[in-house]
Amino acid sequence: MTSTQLPSYPLSFPRQYARTQRFSLGVPRTFTVSPDGERVVFVRSSSGTDRSHGLWVLDLAQEPYERLAADPGTLLAGAAEELSAQERARRERSREGSGGIVAYAVDAAVELAAFALSGRLFTAELRAGTARELPAPGPVIDPRPSPDGRHVAYVVGGALRVTGADGEGDRALAEPEDAHTTYGLAEFVAAEEMGRSRGFWWAPESDRLLVARADDRPVRRWWIADPAHPEREPQVVPYPAAGTPNAEVRLYVMDLTGARTEVAWDRERYPYLARVHWSPDGAPLLLVQARDQRTQLHLAVDPATGATRTVRADEDPVWLELLPGVPAWSPEGRLVRIADMDGAAEAGGAAPMVGAGRADGGGTGAGGGGAAPGGARVLMVGERALTGAGLQLRAVLDIGEDDVLVSASAGEGRTEPETGEIHVYRVDERGVERVSEGVGVHSAVRGGGVTVLVSARPDAPGSVARVLRDGAQVAVIASYAEPPVLSAGVRLVEGGARRIPCAVLLPSGYVEGDGPLPVLMDPYGGPHGQRVVAAHNAHLTSQWFADQGFAVIVADGRGAPGRSPGWEKAIKNDLMPTLDDQIEALHALAKDFPLDLGRVAIRGWSYGGYLAALGVLRRPDVFHAAVAGAPVADFRLYDTHYTERYLGTPQDDPAVYAANSLVTDDGLVAPEEPARPLMIIHGLADDNVVVAHSLRLSSALLAAGRPHEVLPLTGVTHMTPQEQVAENLLLLQVDFLKRSLGMGR
Repeated sequence: MTSTQLPSYPLSFPRQYARTQRFSLGVPRTFTVSPDGERVVFVRSSSGTDRSHGLWVLDLAQEPYERLAADPGTLLAGAAEELSAQERARRERSREGSGGIVAYAVDAAVELAAFALSGRLFTAELRAGTARELPAPGPVIDPRPSPDGRHVAYVVGGALRVTGADGEGDRALAEPEDAHTTYGLAEFVAAEEMGRSRGFWWAPESDRLLVARADDRPVRRWWIADPAHPEREPQVVPYPAAGTPNAEVRLYVMDLTGARTEVAWDRERYPYLARVHWSPDGAPLLLVQARDQRTQLHLAVDPATGATRTVRADEDPVWLELLPGVPAWSPEGRLVRIADMDGAAEAGGAAPMVGAGRADGGGTGAGGGGAAPGGARVLMVGERALTGAGLQLRAVLDIGEDDVLVSASAGEGRTEPETGEIHVYRVDERGVERVSEGVGVHSAVRGGGVTVLVSARPDAPGSVARVLRDGAQVAVIASYAEPPVLSAGVRLVEGGARRIPCAVLLPSGYVEGDGPLPVLMDPYGGPHGQRVVAAHNAHLTSQWFADQGFAVIVADGRGAPGRSPGWEKAIKNDLMPTLDDQIEALHALAKDFPLDLGRVAIRGWSYGGYLAALGVLRRPDVFHAAVAGAPVADFRLYDTHYTERYLGTPQDDPAVYAANSLVTDDGLVAPEEPARPLMIIHGLADDNVVVAHSLRLSSALLAAGRPHEVLPLTGVTHMTPQEQVAENLLLLQVDFLKRSLGMGR
């Protein structure tokens, strides 16, 4: 048989899952719609295995058609992409593992796009379909055109620079005073925990910018070494661990000559710059938070003097959540925000609504009716709540002349369960209208009367990006994603008295007579990490584990997002409810599914890794084996903004930290017996959950005489984008779990 006649074998799921980067390659994403409604801009790679994304335009002026506006291969003339250390760090914060044009920014008319590629500065004229490189010192980070399209601002080496869109007049507006300062970049906790990935914002008139200056001099230095390469120096990382100093952040108004005026607010009391909004609808708007995240101010800035005035002050006895798209101004200058409301959230006259149509005043649908025990997260425009107890607001997607487009899930005031569903709604003074249809997870981008509605469903792989004009479909943006080699048969249910959202997956072809199955709990189970979603691809890995002979359960207990403020905040100072709810869901589902409660394992990554280790250490009566990936073993080693929100500081609440961690200075925090098999996996290059967590846990286990396995991953960060590593991780976990539960390999 010749080489051209070799048989072709289908990829295994682990290899396909790794090669397609969780089936994200070839999927259109990062949409922008032009205000005239004639263009939709997005990025997409050319196939389901191509990691290099190009910049695309869907023209809608006449017959819709797609065209490639910027091709990385052409622009780099076939050269390999090179990333600076700062760009790698930015991508780590955003969990971006692919290449090419992964991000871009546009002018107000969506006619000029700017992007960095291999550290070089490029622009694309979106009407003409031409792209070119602008001369710039490199490596370039986060280029953004001015609203009028005449300039491009970008960051190099911590300096904010600006150049003409024609490539002329490049100059520095602000240069760092030393190696500890940067202009125009988000500091670590802003990018990792606050959802603020940028550090400069153009004025609507294109004549000034708001520029953040970060000084990490106060932040403690950690050293992350690569033990596989002892000849290399350790990487020095400023890491703000819980209870230690953060970077100092200031904000300046700068004109195009570099003249600056500092924006003044009480930075000592409100050190966190959480949000910045600058639109034609009002003065620059800031959201600043106290370090304990229980108070925050909405501040309007006078660009001429840097003075600020308080538009609104918020307080919460537990914490204040940061959400995408807010705060912002409405076109008439009212403050748009998302607020936590107690009970039925009727303050200010919340508008009732019905499922997919306008409110009829009856209050019988998802937004009306009785009180929500955990409260509701509602849309506020000015002083009026425009949604009620039936919706849990997730994000503001767009603010129009007459309405607001939002993302929301069903809250505790719902009349029917919508387990794992997220929908898009239009909200105005008259009520609420659901834009998305059918069971699924939906998101949207809007502009110029055109909406790009992206929908993923539990019964079909991938997602569909539909382009709607005035509600009617005019195009579908093609996805080149590979179809998975398996299909997830997910069942979305609620478990236990608390109605815990759950996803259950059984082996393909399982029939009732096959008997009870060993159980694998597969959670994230913590804040900001919803795993139970009404989407097919989200459950593919769980289905693959199920096909190895397990009944797999994914449960989102208290602390997980999407249900109510009270549900999320039930974990303040005590993370144990996240474990209790896994157990409650397990025992409740055993009444309806073939679960062998004598063989129960648990696996997870990051918070899920913590939860997995917590399970076998604190509740060995329930969990018989665990795989803990990158577990947060000692919360004193995790960052300020995340950890202090839930546990306070180690100085003020040392007992809280000891009670919630897996280890303390005295060793393992766990019952004496019985010891359960535990595999610990950790990337040695992880700068988010550093490997010290797993090393301290392993040392404590060893001191306690508890058997365990440690799998170090050389050169791997908190993500595992390397194909071979990602594939073998799944295979090794299955082997360990089968051995530990006495299953045949």
